[in-house]
Amino acid sequence: MRTDYCGNIDIRHLDSSVTLCGWVHRRRDHGGVIFIDLRDREGLVQAVFSPENQKTFGLAEKVRGEYVLRLSGKVRRRPEGTVNPELKSGEIEVDVESLEILNPSLPPPFLIEEENLSETVRLTHRVIDLRRPQMQANLRLRYRVAMAIRNYLDEKGFIDIETPMLTKSTPEGARDYLVPSRVHSGQFFALPQSPQLFKQMLMVAGFDRYYQITKCFRDEDLRADRQPEFTQVDIETSFLSEGEIMNLMEEMIRALFRKTLDVELPDPFPRMTHETAMGRYGSDKPDLRVKLELTELTELMKSVEFKVFRSAADMQGGRVAALRIPGGAAMSRKEIDDYTAFVSIYGAKGLAYIKVNEEGLQSPILKFLPEDVVRKIIEKTGAETGDLVFFGADKAKIVNDALGALRVKIGHEKNILDAGWKPLWVVDFPMFEYDEEEKRWVALHHPFTSPKDGHEDLLESDPGSALSKAYDMVLNGWEIGGGSVRIHREEVQSKVFRALNIGPEEAAEKFGFLLDALQYGAPPHGGIAFGLDRVVTLMAGAESIRDVIAFPKTQRAQCLLTRAPSPVDEKQLRELHIRLRERA
Repeated sequence: MRTDYCGNIDIRHLDSSVTLCGWVHRRRDHGGVIFIDLRDREGLVQAVFSPENQKTFGLAEKVRGEYVLRLSGKVRRRPEGTVNPELKSGEIEVDVESLEILNPSLPPPFLIEEENLSETVRLTHRVIDLRRPQMQANLRLRYRVAMAIRNYLDEKGFIDIETPMLTKSTPEGARDYLVPSRVHSGQFFALPQSPQLFKQMLMVAGFDRYYQITKCFRDEDLRADRQPEFTQVDIETSFLSEGEIMNLMEEMIRALFRKTLDVELPDPFPRMTHETAMGRYGSDKPDLRVKLELTELTELMKSVEFKVFRSAADMQGGRVAALRIPGGAAMSRKEIDDYTAFVSIYGAKGLAYIKVNEEGLQSPILKFLPEDVVRKIIEKTGAETGDLVFFGADKAKIVNDALGALRVKIGHEKNILDAGWKPLWVVDFPMFEYDEEEKRWVALHHPFTSPKDGHEDLLESDPGSALSKAYDMVLNGWEIGGGSVRIHREEVQSKVFRALNIGPEEAAEKFGFLLDALQYGAPPHGGIAFGLDRVVTLMAGAESIRDVIAFPKTQRAQCLLTRAPSPVDEKQLRELHIRLRERA
């Protein structure tokens, strides 16, 4: 039906005849001559309709935005002064000889070139939204990223193997999406949160190097970098150490950026322990572009009478930290109040501060702090005239979450950051974290993560001090990949289960199929999973992963296009042995 794409037509096609198909991007009537910008996935081309050709001109008069056309004509130079350097086809136009309206269109709900659209409108009319050049570019970038990853892994000997979508419900940190069984009344499948257990069994089965670009499902609260269904680049290897896996995956990400964006990432990526990341940035996925760091003040505040600081410093697991803002003394009271409201989202009860003005220090808390302590605060933070110092004092998690988020917010709002790409490996994660509600240790990653060499005995004597062979890849403040070396020896696995207060019966019920497989000569193995949606979002410079997914869900886990989820009829429910009742 066509000789080429609209966006491919350029000066090379001069004086040749072309047949093109596409959508009407724009129609203009200039005193008897009609111009139509015809659009397809490759871009635009300008088509010209002259009244001398009455048949085509008459049809062109009927054409409106988003009509689907097929036209033929000769490529010629644009008249002098009308060249559009922004377009690949900007030097030429098509003198139309024949025109066919393949399909008319209703007036679209918005113009394709419109920018300030609400996300609700965009997602409701997603088919039209996907016609916009930026969305076309995002999804084509996603395709190139996936292909570059596949090509790299293929060259390194990895095999693409599919794993089940209907599987057993296992505890992996988020709620499962459950699928009722029609055949087995009262029993359920679960959609996989990840292929974690299957990929480990593939290593026991001897496939050595596995990968899969696959859908995963987690029924959790959503945000800009989360979706109920998301795409994971899942990778597992045998007989490679922690460092060897990291080097291989780092090389893959460098090759990906080189291939798709022509960007050279650092070689090697910097590495930082989890403890250092939390101490300096309040986050295990720090945005290293932001040139702000936290200053530890916990020990210093054990000597003061100021209750807010002293109680946090003395409590088990408490922390007092400061965040210096260069030039922050110029902040208004309203700005400080707005930042105080912001940190309250993370559980902070307030946001104390000290301004360093030319005439001296200014703060409501100065009267509660001895002069020598104030002097040490200024020394430790490196605060200078014109700066402001914010303080966080509470449980370490609250302080880290609040000041860590505030650091990023202020860094971006005040432009206290570097441009470019800042990758990072975060390593030496704790094996466990303590759940205050359940009063027990829980796995920070999952219960099959291997402890650091020499930390096996700590699993029973001091679980809170045990470190794991886990590693996260962070890029510009987003965790884009996470993985670990797995436990492959039964005696170590048993120690981990005991630390987690998981008895033999519970372990067999939840993970029996994997534990059985591990008894038959399981090799040392480990892997990683990358969030494809997150990687593409960063590379596209998009605001949300919804901008790089063809048909995403809203933050309330709804598809506005198809109106899912939706009710089903009573017959379907009866077949699944389900009866609905209203909540009490």
